[in-house]
Amino acid sequence: MRRLFVVGLLVVVAAITAAGFSTIPSSSSASPSLSASAASAAPPRGEYRAAFDDSGRVADGVTVFEDGVPAVANLDPALLEALRQAATDAAGDGVPFVVNSGWRSPEYQDELFQEAIAEYGSREEAARWVATSATSSHVSGDAVDIGELDATAWLSERGAEYGLCQIYDNEPWHYELRTAAVDHGCPATYTDPSEDPRMQQ
Repeated sequence: MRRLFVVGLLVVVAAITAAGFSTIPSSSSASPSLSASAASAAPPRGEYRAAFDDSGRVADGVTVFEDGVPAVANLDPALLEALRQAATDAAGDGVPFVVNSGWRSPEYQDELFQEAIAEYGSREEAARWVATSATSSHVSGDAVDIGELDATAWLSERGAEYGLCQIYDNEPWHYELRTAAVDHGCPATYTDPSEDPRMQQ
């Protein structure tokens, strides 16, 4: 009788354990859905990283095709379209595009600027690397920082075909849309953001 009770208890525990594991969502169900056009154009990517917030922060591995990420979704639509076209073509060359930073909230931009002041010792030195929220092209959704050296090298060579141009010599990852570049090439770069007239406002 005692042996029968133990066997029955083991069966119940096994059933409860199996039921618990069956309710855990798979990684595919945790992934956000893409629009039909973006899904067909998007290069293969790894498991979706959900660590982002409404400030514009992004986790590692976010691509230009992730509509659920505010740093991507809040980019200027023309810039985002150009990025997606370039990323699709680059994927054909085996080069993935990763977004290190895109749109940012004014509060997040101010936080970055204050961190830069602490790091570089003055507002003037900080301005060589980080704009204020009043002048930042990230806050307006007009700039993206692309990760990985192979992607920035690809854009350096071919970005003008899509109107995507490097703006600052000291930031090879920072790209903005310059539609005239498709026909005339990208304009000359500034040494750093402190030389950009837009930053003097």
